[in-house]
Amino acid sequence: MTIGVFEGEDAYMLGNISAMAVTASGEIYLMDSHVPVLRKYDASGAHLYDLGREGGGPGEYKSADGGLAVLSDGRVLQRDPGNGRMNVYGPDGASITNWRLPGGGGFSTSRKLFRDRQDNTYSMVLAELEADVTKWKYGLVQLTPDGHFTDTTLAPTWDYGRPQISGRREGNSSSTGVPFSPTIKWTFSPAGYMVGSLTTDYRIDLFRGERDVLRIERDYAPIRVTAAERDERKRRITQNFERQFPGWKWNGPGVPDVKPPIRDLFVGDDGSVWVQVSWVGVATMPAAEAAAEEKRTGRPQLRFEEPVVSDVFEADGRFLGQVSTPEGFSVLPHPVFRRDQVWAVTRDELDVIRVVRFRVQREDATTGE
Repeated sequence: MTIGVFEGEDAYMLGNISAMAVTASGEIYLMDSHVPVLRKYDASGAHLYDLGREGGGPGEYKSADGGLAVLSDGRVLQRDPGNGRMNVYGPDGASITNWRLPGGGGFSTSRKLFRDRQDNTYSMVLAELEADVTKWKYGLVQLTPDGHFTDTTLAPTWDYGRPQISGRREGNSSSTGVPFSPTIKWTFSPAGYMVGSLTTDYRIDLFRGERDVLRIERDYAPIRVTAAERDERKRRITQNFERQFPGWKWNGPGVPDVKPPIRDLFVGDDGSVWVQVSWVGVATMPAAEAAAEEKRTGRPQLRFEEPVVSDVFEADGRFLGQVSTPEGFSVLPHPVFRRDQVWAVTRDELDVIRVVRFRVQREDATTGE
């Protein structure tokens, strides 16, 4: 199943897919923030209808972000921070109501709207707005099926601070992590608990209860950062900071020689844990083309990308295998993992955006095919 064309009807020419949700029967909801429009497609990829439109009235949205979920009764929830609310649509696409987001709702994030098996949904929030940006704490606020916001669960933390690079001048400050340095990754399981990792090691914790933490650990072969990857990331950061802070010099630790074992974490609808692992960077454009593009735009180009490769575990920690994805597979917005099917956004060599339903193929242990 593929949605997206180079030329054709508007409903199939995708711009920027910021959110995606898939029903139990395979129907697909896509938020295209380029238009902007929220659209529904059937399981074969045929466009059915649009939901709402840009604006501030009932059923309308303004700067809708990565929050999108479908409840078991067919209702569709769309996080709409521009209007400070959660929009609620019926299975037929009609606007039913909206629920005010806590704290005014102005916080926009690409983080998905998580749903558990009791139809509670969980939206990302900032727990300490008054803190410096480098010390913000994040969490998930629970929303019941009838629209009541209840408890906030803080994201897992470790006694660790990611190496930072910063710039400051009067009225302006900025910081970013050192490329390829370990960090904290977290996500949420439909079973109702946090899943997190401090990526200094290959270790994932499933926080199933106050005294019930399942730890997944696995041996791994460290992936080295190539000189070309290190140089282009350092040049890109340096140029960005020099543009904001004239005379700026690199003021953080150097780029590590090896990559952290884990790049990201995802949990499937079935509770399976998908661990995106670090991989060898692959050149996506020739050096001469990158130099020409840099001269044209005045910005360093990222020539290297890591293929999306994931270790997959059952919810009980049992290792299932490693999955390699086709070229152009994106983890933004959050893919939908469901047993042997995966829905994800892709981008081809002509920069055409598509949404594809993939099938996970199992390798034959006897033939390696």
